[in-house]
Amino acid sequence: MITLRYGTNPHQKEAFLEFPEPSPIKIINGAPGYINMLDALTSWQLVRELKEATGKASAASYKHVSPAGAAIAKPIDDAFKESQFLKTTDFSPVASAYVRARGGDRLCSFGDVLAVSDVVDVSLAQFLKTEVSDLIIAPGYEPEAAEILKQKKKGGFCMLEIDYDFMPTGIEKREIFGITVAQERNSRLYTKADFTNVVSENKNVSEDALDTLLVAAISLKYTQSNSISVAYDGQIVGMGAGQQSRIHCTRLACDKADKWFLQRHHKVRGLDFKDGLKKVEKTNLIDQYLLWDSLSAHEEANMLENFNTRPEPISREERAEWIKQYDDICLGSDAFIPFRDNIDRASRSNVQHIVETGGSLRSDLVIDAANEYGMTVTATGIRSFLH
Repeated sequence: MITLRYGTNPHQKEAFLEFPEPSPIKIINGAPGYINMLDALTSWQLVRELKEATGKASAASYKHVSPAGAAIAKPIDDAFKESQFLKTTDFSPVASAYVRARGGDRLCSFGDVLAVSDVVDVSLAQFLKTEVSDLIIAPGYEPEAAEILKQKKKGGFCMLEIDYDFMPTGIEKREIFGITVAQERNSRLYTKADFTNVVSENKNVSEDALDTLLVAAISLKYTQSNSISVAYDGQIVGMGAGQQSRIHCTRLACDKADKWFLQRHHKVRGLDFKDGLKKVEKTNLIDQYLLWDSLSAHEEANMLENFNTRPEPISREERAEWIKQYDDICLGSDAFIPFRDNIDRASRSNVQHIVETGGSLRSDLVIDAANEYGMTVTATGIRSFLH
């Protein structure tokens, strides 16, 4: 048993971990709390499954038991570098996976729990030491990387090591309001073989698009259920998690994806910030700039005070034209898509590939809508709720 700092809230003083022997997890540094552990153990499952499915180093950035971002290792281009305020693009595979995962939503990744599928190296540690994060979980640490990370948060940064080969089976239990609920653990892992049933008229799914569909689908499995993801080039760029209506999930995920693509727009990359602003302050200002039409007069005035010159808004027409240039944008659904309104909204974000469970009473109508837009639809037959 390992004692935790506290439970869900600080007044819940008694909190601890119980685990099988030998223990699959070790606390290398720091003292995690209850929510830290929920994020850590959920995000670890995501990156492990991504690594198994794609063969690439994988990473996730978690907040409140849903991924703010997830990605596989790929090169980082100059547009991403500028939009994320990076000083270099020279990262190791495991570092690039996390840089891309965190960059899927820098605003939401602030103070995250992160998981990586591979041993933490110096490249990742050097990047992470300047970012605001609460905890990392990984299958191991290079000695120099461990020493770098132990200096974070005045020595209090939480570092967990987990056995990569640990895979529980059988029944898992949760106690809610003094009552135990139990079920067979969802140990069904996605593979590329699950993505062969392309039910749309357009059946052209490239190998790169398939990897991105895997990222979209696997990331959804480790959200709060009833979720939609949007992914591009092997990373999540929009997540709508745990909403009561799937169309609200789709709108949320697509709105976030639109903002992600627009961060790469020349008007955003040319914003004239006042000197002395931190990365997190610039991130918040970009978010406000891209939501300019919805700001109150007070919010607008506060935003404009932080620019040396008044920025020019991006028009609706410019936004649509900008997003049209990106290929192989993917949308995932953790269950079947019930109505075509989800497809119509996805089309406005230039989504070209969809992965869903399929098999709903209105699947024909959903597929017909996708055919109108020339999208591919892959039906896995798998509902991927974790809980």
